[in-house]
Amino acid sequence: MTTVSTNTSTPALMIQGTGSNVGKSLIVAGLCRLFANRGLTVRPFKPQNMSNNAAVTDDGGEIGRAQALQAMGCRTPLSVHMNPVLLKPETDTGAQVIVQGKRFGTMRAREYGRQKEQLIPKVMESFSIVASSSDLVIVEGAGSPAEINLRSGDIANMGFAEAADLPVVLCADIDRGGVIASVVGTHAVLEPEEQQRIKGFFINRFRGDASLFDDGMREISKRTGWQGLGVVPWFADASKLPAEDALGLADGFGEGSLKIVVPVISRIANFDDLDPLRLEPGVTLELVQPGDPLPGDADIVLLPGSKSTVGDLAFFKKQGWDIDLKAHHRRGGHILGVCGGYQMLGRTISDPEGIESEPGTVEGLGFLDVETVLTPEKSTVAAEGVHLTSGAPVSGYEIHIGRTTGPDCVRPMMRLAGERADGAVSEDGRVYGTYMHGLFTHDAFRSAYLKAFGASSMLTYNQSIDRILDDLAEHLEMAMDIDAIFRIAKSR
Repeated sequence: MTTVSTNTSTPALMIQGTGSNVGKSLIVAGLCRLFANRGLTVRPFKPQNMSNNAAVTDDGGEIGRAQALQAMGCRTPLSVHMNPVLLKPETDTGAQVIVQGKRFGTMRAREYGRQKEQLIPKVMESFSIVASSSDLVIVEGAGSPAEINLRSGDIANMGFAEAADLPVVLCADIDRGGVIASVVGTHAVLEPEEQQRIKGFFINRFRGDASLFDDGMREISKRTGWQGLGVVPWFADASKLPAEDALGLADGFGEGSLKIVVPVISRIANFDDLDPLRLEPGVTLELVQPGDPLPGDADIVLLPGSKSTVGDLAFFKKQGWDIDLKAHHRRGGHILGVCGGYQMLGRTISDPEGIESEPGTVEGLGFLDVETVLTPEKSTVAAEGVHLTSGAPVSGYEIHIGRTTGPDCVRPMMRLAGERADGAVSEDGRVYGTYMHGLFTHDAFRSAYLKAFGASSMLTYNQSIDRILDDLAEHLEMAMDIDAIFRIAKSR
């Protein structure tokens, strides 16, 4: 891939990793806040991401949730250009492809492999737009540059770094073991020009006395010729920040009196709805893994969003959760469905054009008297309004396909701006559905919702996340050679 002319005067660097889940997203978020605190106009960028946890941008598209957190670190509005290519897996072999915030199509892995090099002009256009308004751009890679079997047409790691002529810094995770081999091994499989593009490395998630790894740092530098840029200690509050990957979801959080249970469906999407709830002291949030029954002592069962509603409905029933949910409702329990979870709670889901599955209609869970028809048009909008039961203000975003109608829609859950109704409530008042994601991030709504179940809210969520980002920036400041990192960014 040849170098493409772009904003070469803007300092920028790319954080790549020795593998997936080595902490790249968090490090970029922390560096964004660190340099923003130094007075720079900083922007995040990720050329290609794969995640079903997306965020709606101010310009009406969607990007990966990690880039939304990084933008918060920069104290800047979200833009589709921060993540121009987003892959949203729908099956084990296929994904919806989002390009500059809009649905480009659904492709199998091999088809996308043939197409991705054609996307580089869009990726470079977005990078140029981001760089043009920045003092510094911090780019995040995806996976690892050592996956040389994927190097042809690459736009996620070295392919993009080459096209934009970016210096690279490598991140390695010592907590998973074998960190020296992972860094030296990455060096060994890269081409000489790629080895030269990497200007330094750092070690992430170290537990204990970091000086104990001094010999390890020297050995890596000796074998690779790369500059050691620091050893980053374990950052305990990382678990309180929004997770992008469902693999980051633990089995449960909290020890509060109100028990909210979430079945972890196979294509769970936009599960940032759970983030504020897991930080509430009055709440126990239990994530039920496939194969386990829904616990009988739940107060609320929350059905989350899904990237493949029809497929996840079948998955839900395969676990026997439909039977558990009926028992929960018979015991007087409450149910809340968000987006795909809302669609599942209805009587039927129809997919006449075969958008998610074979054309046809499937039977839903039947807790709401509504029907959903999946359509090609996708709604990606910010939303605000009022929760009708409590009168509390609420804000969030919609990101879905499909229209839901039926008798229970005469009792909407929300009244949105412009007098638009959203969602449905069952006749007995114990089953709710809504298309609004992110509603629990609004402190007033979350407080009112929890109060109805006897739990007090003790959290100012967005302020809490902002404080953690500042703490993370300070954490990195003490552990890394920040001046050297900035010099690397200015060297491009």
